[in-house]
Amino acid sequence: MRPRSVDEHAPASGEAALARFNDLAAADAERELLACCASRAWAAAVAAGRPYRSVAEAVAAGGARVRELGWDDVAEALAAHPRIGERPSGPGREAGWSRREQSGTAGASREVLEALREGNLAYERRFGHVYLVRASGRDADEMLAILNERLGNDEEAEREVVRRELAEITGLRLARLLGGPPGDGEEVTSG
Repeated sequence: MRPRSVDEHAPASGEAALARFNDLAAADAERELLACCASRAWAAAVAAGRPYRSVAEAVAAGGARVRELGWDDVAEALAAHPRIGERPSGPGREAGWSRREQSGTAGASREVLEALREGNLAYERRFGHVYLVRASGRDADEMLAILNERLGNDEEAEREVVRRELAEITGLRLARLLGGPPGDGEEVTSG
């Protein structure tokens, strides 16, 4: 058995999950990673970077790999994300994470949800892809305000914002996958 490093600050469950992830065959690791970010290029790059000594190291590597993706790879990842306010109904880890991440829309008024629906459509017409925002820790009003602000971006500026949001979402999901602590704005019960 291959020796492994232990992050003394990580919870025991994180250590076990990280060790399991580090020991997976490359194809299995990539399959697991696709629930965090649906870009095959991203999953391959993060899997190839193993072994990771800590969840934090893996999350940092995942964020760096998101920022290195070509736009076609980012678009592949975006295609797997539901619209804000339209919670996915399917089975699977990613759908479950999306439902939890968008829990801030659960108590929203009909008016705010309608404004989000209309804003999503306007955004898609303007930029050609789904509006992506880190929903964890944000309520519907905040996500709507961010959406309205981002509609004023030019394409280049918006692509940078999308990469940043994708890196944040991916980092939260990767930490969940590897059993690490929740990120900023995350409820301890998420996972």
